[in-house]
Amino acid sequence: MRKETTAIHTPFHKRDAYGSLSFPIYHTAAYEFDSAQEMTEVFSGRILEPDYSRVMNPTVTHFENRICALSGAANVFAMNTGMSAIFNTLMVFAETGKTIVTSKHLFGNSYALITKTLARFGVKAQVVDLTDTHTLDNIIADDACLIYTEIITNPQLEVVDLKELSRIAHKHGIPLIADTTLLPFTVVNAGSLGVDVEVLSSTKYISGGATSLGGLIIDYGTFPQVNERIRFEFLFNVGSYMTPHAAYMQTIGLETLAVRYAQQSRNAATLAELLLDIPSIKHVNYPGIVTSPYYDITARQFSSAISPTSSTGRVTAIGAVLTIDLETEQACYDFINRLKLIRRATNLFDNKTLAIHPASTIFVGFSDEQRKEMDVLNTTIRISVGLEDVNDIFEDIKQALLK
Repeated sequence: MRKETTAIHTPFHKRDAYGSLSFPIYHTAAYEFDSAQEMTEVFSGRILEPDYSRVMNPTVTHFENRICALSGAANVFAMNTGMSAIFNTLMVFAETGKTIVTSKHLFGNSYALITKTLARFGVKAQVVDLTDTHTLDNIIADDACLIYTEIITNPQLEVVDLKELSRIAHKHGIPLIADTTLLPFTVVNAGSLGVDVEVLSSTKYISGGATSLGGLIIDYGTFPQVNERIRFEFLFNVGSYMTPHAAYMQTIGLETLAVRYAQQSRNAATLAELLLDIPSIKHVNYPGIVTSPYYDITARQFSSAISPTSSTGRVTAIGAVLTIDLETEQACYDFINRLKLIRRATNLFDNKTLAIHPASTIFVGFSDEQRKEMDVLNTTIRISVGLEDVNDIFEDIKQALLK
């Protein structure tokens, strides 16, 4: 079956007693066993059946199975948030005295997790330019335990060469871990690009209209300790497993992911092209703009996620996030305050178009100097493009730019 069909028709692990077309929500904490021997087999991990919903739940397992079928992964783990997915995956490899190799171009909380939270436990960070793979190959720390990147960075929208990063990581015997939140795994197979483990916020594209929180660890099986430690250690000892209700909502969201992504990415590309011609916007950043410094690597690496170019040939549809830069920080505040249709909110890939000023919100905990080093500018507004008619989105932006 093709992916659009698989997303809807992945078989149930067990037939529902009532023939439900949607996998039921198992809102329960524990499960009964037929014998002491069966209980031992399940608790020891020799039989993968639910024993306690902190570790395994049938509704969550069905969601994980759909992701497995769509991604071709060896293992999938559904967590309660994207940050939880990131934390659990990093902790598979990180330990006191080891170094995480990463970039200054990361989502604010991911950067703080690596450089601040994990640092308190003796995990070091080597912050480098991941686009300069030639230099990285020569300077990577001897005690490096992994390379961590974002498939498209948030909010800088930088694109790195995943195959090159993978080559360097594997040369040093360590995994490449990539946050793939900004492009659905259904249209970009990160495993084929050399990524060992994907982490993502399923709150975004998958949930469908921001219905629920969640995160995914998509493990391609190249480093066996991922499955071992998450399944038999972290799920028991950390307690980050997705709730059954969230899994139910996100299974439904998964069924419409393909059509929503296609429309949102087309809207974003159309909007980016329209905004290029507005003089009061100083810069439009979108990976599909052919003049972007990341356009060539984007087109080559993510060709499966790209829609045809516009009639003018200036923009290709790739993802549903763009940024604009205005003259001053105050101009950004004024613009956001004037919006009428576009919502003033964080999150990505809601059905509604959302606008946020990253420097004063997502990155508010960083100093001016730190934000400058991370290329998070006071003049930047991030726009997550929704499913509305793109002309209505554009009209709202135009009126909000008027003084």
